[in-house]
Amino acid sequence: MLSVNNLVTSYGLIKALKGVSLEAKKGAVTCILGPNGAGKTTLMFTLAGILAPDTGTVSLLDQNLTGLGAPKILRKGLALVPENRLVFPDLSVYENLLAGAFTQSRAMAAQVSDDIDKMYDRFPILKARHDQPAGNLSGGEQQMLALARALMSRPSILLMDEPSVGLSPLIVDEIFAIIKQLNEDGMSILLVEQNATKALQVADYFYLLDQGKVTFSGTPDQLKDDDIIKRAYLGGG
Repeated sequence: MLSVNNLVTSYGLIKALKGVSLEAKKGAVTCILGPNGAGKTTLMFTLAGILAPDTGTVSLLDQNLTGLGAPKILRKGLALVPENRLVFPDLSVYENLLAGAFTQSRAMAAQVSDDIDKMYDRFPILKARHDQPAGNLSGGEQQMLALARALMSRPSILLMDEPSVGLSPLIVDEIFAIIKQLNEDGMSILLVEQNATKALQVADYFYLLDQGKVTFSGTPDQLKDDDIIKRAYLGGG
């Protein structure tokens, strides 16, 4: 579904991504692990069109997305749930969801209304908070809103950057249950996550990003058998 080939992205003279190549298959959860500063968020921003790559290509369902920019890439079917949620704090929950549907035309108003109802069914707490400013929500509620906002664009693939960051263990369990359910419903997901133990519960394939390069790729069983990764991320060895 998503193919990344030899991607290089820089901040000035500093190369944050140094030839990254990976794939995310249709209907799968693909997880990217890596330490702080490895380039994970840079990768997600590049895929979503927020950053422009120096070289390399990104394609989704055989469509070349390279250099299109964020609005066009979203319309092509790739939606990002950013780290730290980044909801619009002064807008209500309902208005945040409407913002997520900005790719839909006015003629699709009935569809947008139906999609909002579906988001409220999936996330009942958002329905209860629908007229509250998003900035007043708890961290877990904001994460659910950021996820629902991304789903409002009806993406082909969902990018999630550190969805567990800053959340209590109980809320993390809930977020990963939602990820699992979304995938079971057919959503393809590319997930950046430092909590490898949680990621193992949902992911079908793993990549390890370190210093801007992919240093490991494999199945969950291969991940668990790698002694270096086990010591760094799973507390074993």
